[in-house]
Amino acid sequence: MAAAHPPVVQISLDVTSLEEALHIAQIAVRAGIDWIEAGTPLILAEGLHGVRALRSHFPGMPIVADLKTMDGGYLEAEMMAKAGASLVVVMSQAHRATVRAVVRAGRDFGLKVMGDVLAASDKPAAARRLQEDGCDYIIVHTGFDERHEDAAASPWNDLAAVVAAVDVPVQAVGGLRLQDLERLPAAGAPLVVVGAPLAIDDGAFRAATGDEALEAVLRNVVRRVKGV
Repeated sequence: MAAAHPPVVQISLDVTSLEEALHIAQIAVRAGIDWIEAGTPLILAEGLHGVRALRSHFPGMPIVADLKTMDGGYLEAEMMAKAGASLVVVMSQAHRATVRAVVRAGRDFGLKVMGDVLAASDKPAAARRLQEDGCDYIIVHTGFDERHEDAAASPWNDLAAVVAAVDVPVQAVGGLRLQDLERLPAAGAPLVVVGAPLAIDDGAFRAATGDEALEAVLRNVVRRVKGV
């Protein structure tokens, strides 16, 4: 059974403009979120510069670098740590040597490691391997392409089995709705991500709403997830 963990609300900055990412992050911090994620589109567009900018603007916030690392694990994690990341993401589909390399870098540079079971044929087994290799958190992830091709695909399909399989905190992500987010802590996934389609447009990779509406959505999520 996954370890108990206080609820955390994370904003996923799956945008391609650093200016927009910083703007959304500022709104999210004002709304009370706990962690900032440099999403994969932002990392592809801005790389280490984007992570450094987030660290500079939000010096006290944990920053997740969603690298989706598949190889070169130590170097990728080291580079992100030196740029200011607090957590990095490695894929369960990577070779176990890569997972272990990311974990070593995490220990050397003060990073936490999130293991993502996206596309694993047996997600509970993949989650157990990630835990055995030293990951601090597990992500139950239904990918962007997967859920756009298969409307029935959802983190809920595997969440209970993964939570039962591991002893580390779990996160569920991928196309979830507002009413899903508030249910996640009780389901064993206290690390709650707000991204597409609630905060980020699911097709355009930009803010889904205006500033006031976005802040209202985020405040509502924080309130519901944390019960405050």
